[in-house]
Amino acid sequence: MNEALLRELVPAVIGILVRRGADFAAAEDAVQEALIRALETWPDDPPRDAKGWLVAVAWRKFLDAARAETSRRGRELAVEDEPEAGPVPGTDDSLWLYFLCAHPSLSPGSAVALTLRAAGGLTTKQIATAYLVPEATMAQRISRAKKRIAGQSLNQPGDLATVLRVLYLVFNEGYSGDLDLAAEAIRLTRQLAAATDAPEVAGLLALMLLHHARRASRTGPAGDLIPLAQQDRTRWDTTLIAEGVDILQTALARDLLGEYQAQAAIAALHADAPSTEETDWVQIVEWYDELLALTDSPVVRLNRAVAIGEADGAPAGLAALADLDPNLPRHTAVRAYLNERAGNLEQAAALYVEASRAATNLPERDHLTREAARIHRTLNP
Repeated sequence: MNEALLRELVPAVIGILVRRGADFAAAEDAVQEALIRALETWPDDPPRDAKGWLVAVAWRKFLDAARAETSRRGRELAVEDEPEAGPVPGTDDSLWLYFLCAHPSLSPGSAVALTLRAAGGLTTKQIATAYLVPEATMAQRISRAKKRIAGQSLNQPGDLATVLRVLYLVFNEGYSGDLDLAAEAIRLTRQLAAATDAPEVAGLLALMLLHHARRASRTGPAGDLIPLAQQDRTRWDTTLIAEGVDILQTALARDLLGEYQAQAAIAALHADAPSTEETDWVQIVEWYDELLALTDSPVVRLNRAVAIGEADGAPAGLAALADLDPNLPRHTAVRAYLNERAGNLEQAAALYVEASRAATNLPERDHLTREAARIHRTLNP
């Protein structure tokens, strides 16, 4: 693409826009946006008439900006004309908003992504990480979802499964410590459980409660990450655990197993164990088998490999891990842990360093770095 030609055309294009009625500053802005579009598209699809193309695109950009400014001024005038604020009813429409964002015209994946962005408060990067896709891919998915429902009536709520998925991901993001969303996700799931007797809603609520019960023990005073095996179990909230187990048992009695019930069953086995060594790992592997049959998720396969390593020994866990994509998030960290359990300390230390470089948040990175340093001290006392 001839960038010199672009620079030569800019004054002429600005002049044409001004003659059509645009003020000079607005014309400059519109032409700048047209140039950006040209840099994106011309290398693959150069126009026959470069000047005509720039004029057409810049004029559309100017019109879009003018319409947006008119709309903004209209909204400001409408606000000025509104009556004084008065008392409002004590209602909470948050859960209903989740259902509305999960619009029936969207695919489940697009509906979840849009709801997480619009109603869940998550960034595009956080959503992309949860879905194991590049941030640019997720940004395009959300953009397409917005365009698809633009102009449509939002009085048709989405399906329950999509809303459950959104609540699950919002809770996970809050539970990671990046955003304080876990309590809000639990609150909304309680509302949903009160409104429906679906076993999977109960399963999701039980799962949240059982995980939230451990939250106080998951980080140290300086915010450092404490893995499950090293957590002070006396700090676990036994009231939340008891509530979660009771809700789970009631749901499982319905004999309509779903993925959230299976995950909650695994969390309940961890909560019931006095220590890592006394955990019923064999039963946990069996629940992972059930969960894998329901989801066929690579993350479930990864966690199952860890459980196999605990139940049948580290070599068995490494064998299960060998079948998985090494680019899977946390794959390297799991390899490091299982190699350490197998006695391969030098390899484990190197893998902990590698995993720390790929960590998606600071607490996880620092934890993996400390694990590598601990093994190095063992090897070099």
